[in-house]
Amino acid sequence: MSLFEGFPAAPPSSSKALRHAVAAVPLAERMRPRSLEEYMGQEHLLGPGKPLRIQIERDDTSSMIFWGPPGVGKTTLAKIIAETTKANFIEFSAVTSGIKEIKQVMADAARAAEMHSRTILFVDEIHRFNKAQQDAFLPYVERGTIRLIGATTENPSFEIISALLSRCRVYVLQPLSEAQIAELLRRALDDRERGLGALELTAEDDALALMASYSSGDCRSAYNTLEVAAQLATADTTKHISKGKAAEAVQQRVLMYDKSGEEHYNLISALHKSVRNSDPDAALYWLGRMFAAGEDPLYLARRVVRMAVEDIGLAAPEALNLCLSAKQAMEFLGSPEGDLALAEAVVYLALAPKSNAVYTAYGATQEDIEHTRQEPVPLHLRNAPTRLMKELGYAEGYRYAHDEEGHVADMDCLPDSLKGRTYYQPTQEGREKQLAQRMEELRKIKARKRERQ
Repeated sequence: MSLFEGFPAAPPSSSKALRHAVAAVPLAERMRPRSLEEYMGQEHLLGPGKPLRIQIERDDTSSMIFWGPPGVGKTTLAKIIAETTKANFIEFSAVTSGIKEIKQVMADAARAAEMHSRTILFVDEIHRFNKAQQDAFLPYVERGTIRLIGATTENPSFEIISALLSRCRVYVLQPLSEAQIAELLRRALDDRERGLGALELTAEDDALALMASYSSGDCRSAYNTLEVAAQLATADTTKHISKGKAAEAVQQRVLMYDKSGEEHYNLISALHKSVRNSDPDAALYWLGRMFAAGEDPLYLARRVVRMAVEDIGLAAPEALNLCLSAKQAMEFLGSPEGDLALAEAVVYLALAPKSNAVYTAYGATQEDIEHTRQEPVPLHLRNAPTRLMKELGYAEGYRYAHDEEGHVADMDCLPDSLKGRTYYQPTQEGREKQLAQRMEELRKIKARKRERQ
């Protein structure tokens, strides 16, 4: 069923054809703002006196990168800038274009510049271009032949070459708030020219709020959901979008997630830091977010094991066994049943005593290994299975700990240049408090033995 089936019949056949043409265009495209006055959100950039607003008003010709999540208006803003500054607008997709297409567009822009015509080249998903493709833009951006506006959902610091990045201003666009998206949905319902106004639908505020809350700040997604809700409302002839119809249209929350992109690392970072900060509620939330977004459970299991050894350590050594058991349970049960095993492990880690003493100690040993010469093993620590080895002094001076008082000998086991170096310094948390006491006992035993010598 067409969304525009409810339009009153129009006598001219051309009007009917026009309605069908409009209906074929997605609502998100039809409702795309045409001016800064219609544009919603990004007040931190477009409010009076804000940096991007000033750049647009001054007709600043510098290139820029828009970095933000999907559906926040990156393409729309580029088009508004082109319209406001009276520049030719060329839209370019990094997904379907290569070096050949880039050079052709650059040549066309150069010819336009000779005719005193300015060109804005908008590159969607610019992070998908490789280094060679990004390099191809440099001379034209540098000469001002084009004004490049790139859009990306990925961190430009990692995805865009430094030479190009240094020639562009980076603007960070934020997700739209739920209230802003609900307002845009209401506009779409009322707009008879571009929206759904001709259908004469009504909608509960709660229904629009529900669709907005499930959009994760992505306005395009919210418009798509509204179209589905409108179909449901016209199908049962009520022409009313209730909260129930909105829930049916939503079906599943839109989760902003890319398993290989920055948001993946943001979420796992949030999970790890919540565990480290002993916050089980936040840890469960971030774990649930990653499961809901389709993250590989074994990846999560590996990271949970990593947390056990990095942040819990010997303060609660049983944590490692618990996490490995959770991994086995995940493999045995699969998802969703196995998810609970990882949830159990995450809660335990969050509440367990914390220590990074082993992590820090091991890091210090790696530093010394890297920055000191590779000294030979002290002779007294070497085995001497042959006569020659014994003649060379192998094993000479070695003292068997089990025959010593306290089962410890006053014997250096580090190379000469590192004698007295202390790497492991236990905390007073959990089991490590007992380990610290044991280390102090060993120190006193060795000290007594030195005094007797």
